[in-house]
Amino acid sequence: MYLIKVYEKLYNAYGEQNWWPVDKEYHTKNKSDPREEIVIGAVLTQNTNWNNVEKALENLKKINALNFKAIIKMPVNDLEEVIKPSGFYRLKAKRLKNVCKHLYPVDVVERIEREELLKISGVGRETADSILLYAGKRPYFVIDAYTKRLMLRLYKVNGSYEDLRKLFEENLPKDVKLFQEYHALIVKHAKVHCSKKPSCEGCPLANNCQYFLSSGEYLLTSTGI
Repeated sequence: MYLIKVYEKLYNAYGEQNWWPVDKEYHTKNKSDPREEIVIGAVLTQNTNWNNVEKALENLKKINALNFKAIIKMPVNDLEEVIKPSGFYRLKAKRLKNVCKHLYPVDVVERIEREELLKISGVGRETADSILLYAGKRPYFVIDAYTKRLMLRLYKVNGSYEDLRKLFEENLPKDVKLFQEYHALIVKHAKVHCSKKPSCEGCPLANNCQYFLSSGEYLLTSTGI
């Protein structure tokens, strides 16, 4: 696996992504912690796209509630209304309150064990690793649907979440910034070229992609990715 070479090609094609996006000006003005926005966003992005999450985050900003304290204190019905654009808002309101209670104060993300984080209701593997990597700045690689799709097409690898996470973590330098950029670049690449219906023309990875080289016979899988 030449995963570092894949990273270099993606970086050369798209440049630095600076993910996870946070509103630093908002947090400076309101004396809140940007890491809280990352955790909140990681919960809200479950089963939806980032555009919907941004709408929910903007709603929280408007009422100065983009922080753990405000969400913990807010009546659940009010929180549901505010985060409605993110979808599954009733479920997410409960999850958000629960996660904020467990991770308050936000410094907890720097020392909580992954196994303990996964025991919190509403926190799955992708959410946990997003919190650990972007808020906790710890070297856990985030595996999402885009990463699974890319690995399937590039290398015909169709492993479990944990298999793929270990694959990345064991074949890359343990570097938080690298993990953050790599994950963001995969998301960018999936939107530009490697969508469900791929656009292979001009793809920076085409010459090494098993899907492209085999005329797409590996596109259809039992996973539906």
